[in-house]
Amino acid sequence: MCPSYMVTLEEKHSTRGRARLLGEMIRGETIADGWKSEEVKEALDLCLACKGCKGECPVQVDMAVYKAEFLSHYYEGHLRPRTAYAMGHIHRWARLASLLPGIANFFTHAPLFQNLAKLIADVHPDRVIPKFAPHTFKQWFHKRAANHVQSDGDSNSPSVILWPDTFNNHFHPETAQAAVEVLEAAGFRVQVPTKDLCCGRPLYDWGMLDEARSLLRRALDTLNETIRNGVPMVVLEPSCASVFHEELPNFFPNDANAKRLKEQTFLLADFLAAKAAYFQLPKLDRKAFVHGHCHHKSIFKMDAEEAALKKMGVEYQIPDTGCCGMAGAFGFEKDHYEIAMKCGERVLLPAVREAAKNTLIITDGFSCREQIAQSTDRQALHFAEVIQMALHERT
Repeated sequence: MCPSYMVTLEEKHSTRGRARLLGEMIRGETIADGWKSEEVKEALDLCLACKGCKGECPVQVDMAVYKAEFLSHYYEGHLRPRTAYAMGHIHRWARLASLLPGIANFFTHAPLFQNLAKLIADVHPDRVIPKFAPHTFKQWFHKRAANHVQSDGDSNSPSVILWPDTFNNHFHPETAQAAVEVLEAAGFRVQVPTKDLCCGRPLYDWGMLDEARSLLRRALDTLNETIRNGVPMVVLEPSCASVFHEELPNFFPNDANAKRLKEQTFLLADFLAAKAAYFQLPKLDRKAFVHGHCHHKSIFKMDAEEAALKKMGVEYQIPDTGCCGMAGAFGFEKDHYEIAMKCGERVLLPAVREAAKNTLIITDGFSCREQIAQSTDRQALHFAEVIQMALHERT
């Protein structure tokens, strides 16, 4: 059920209510101003683009797609809010910040400047802007390759592409580094694109569809040979993985490579289950609390994670936590902060606070980990980091 409806209980914030308004807009009988309708925009404003409706609705209504399409028309020829350019273009700003991450962090965290940065980006005062890592994952990986650090496998080992998404590349490179270690332990030779690529996920939230399509076209052109060769791709961020499964074929319905890439794109646990069933997952004698990112639960399901945790001997629980509330940029925005916190406080955040200190908190979503880190005293781990932890304990 829609996260915002569950906290507001207003019909216009339900999937049914939004779908009805969109239908009325298309028919033009009661809503005469079409794509410029303020009534429709207001109803879609609290849509977290979580795709929960697609996974739960009997007719698979994907309100996130409808919202992106509506906003692309609504803002046609007009400037969008400041947050759209600050958060929607996070890939661009992160790339610039990686040149001088210390300076970037100073201007987003120093007492005087952080308030100005939040004002410019329209971020709520109680939010903390995530810090840029001193070095990106790609910098680490390509320096490692230049130093001739090889995997345990030889050059005949099967290849896998590790997609360097903006969040794990610029903010949490340790997650992608853990994934490299896991994939190499499973016998794969990891490839990371050298060109600057992005799936464009943050752009969809603001209806910047032309820019998002252009980024996907660049990815298809860059990965053309490896896609044709059937090389699988592991994506660590569920919202990015969902782009390759959902938005990519929608944009390019007749492109053979788009169809191939959709089929060749996996989350880490799904990849290990499908392509490395022989890999003996290391044992880990720990308890874990697992929260699924909304796109993870809706598009990919959590079966592979559960199966892997069972093989590892982890005593886990996956309660019905719903949406964390952060939902990309949604929970950072000043106007959405209150709704975001109410979503998180429904189940997830209280449950995390109540979890024993030695219980692992696991979630693959960057925004989920940020919501947990900024609202509790706990730090969540990506599934790749959990397997890495087990690998280290085994040795």
